[in-house]
Amino acid sequence: MPDPLLDLFLGSTCAVCCLPGRVLCHGCRLALPRKAAPCWPSPTPRGLALPVAAGAYDGPLKLLVNAHKEQHRFALAGPLGELLAASVLHHAGPPPSQGSPRGPTLREVLLVPVPSRATVVRRRGHDPLLRITRRAAASLRGLGIEAAVAGLLRSVRAAEDQSGLGAADRARNLAGSMACPRGRARGVLDRHGQPALVVVVDDVITTGATVREAQRALEESGVEVSGIAVVAATRRTAARPVRTPGGSASV
Repeated sequence: MPDPLLDLFLGSTCAVCCLPGRVLCHGCRLALPRKAAPCWPSPTPRGLALPVAAGAYDGPLKLLVNAHKEQHRFALAGPLGELLAASVLHHAGPPPSQGSPRGPTLREVLLVPVPSRATVVRRRGHDPLLRITRRAAASLRGLGIEAAVAGLLRSVRAAEDQSGLGAADRARNLAGSMACPRGRARGVLDRHGQPALVVVVDDVITTGATVREAQRALEESGVEVSGIAVVAATRRTAARPVRTPGGSASV
């Protein structure tokens, strides 16, 4: 049964305004952002590719991301995927109009999601970012843009819980936590044999440490990253220290 029908069958309400019926009512869907914009974290990780978000991680977008991720409201993958696609379009250029060529690039766009740890996927019962990324790729293809999802990254070690960490501690916590096997990196070409336009994607950007680590892993394997695309952007102000193996705290 398709996700929207399943939500209706189970008695859904709008994730934003709680109106009975669809998981996202018509009015709330129309109120979602239509365009994306750069969202540089402050401070910005050194060397970070251009990050773009559809909106702030607050209000409706925060409700949608969390309802999809934690409450298994899978039909929200559609609107969230469209928001992510809007961010990707900032890097890929406008979709082709009738009878006219593409924008700045004819290359295939590869969406590379930040990898989820297997333990987290098992706990949640699904991989929310992968689901959203697939819907974003489908939305881009519907606009006439060659787009595909590429699982180039894998998690090689578990990082400490990121909640409450500041920018510097997040960067230290995530350093070396992802890898791009060179066997996967060798295939980053489009169907014309040209290097694909690679965009790292995530649901939310906070300090930029996670997407910067993903970018590092790709670039060390020879994959050029054209940009970062996320659904929403936020910036945290509270921070807690990272405990080192010896028990001391880094600040």
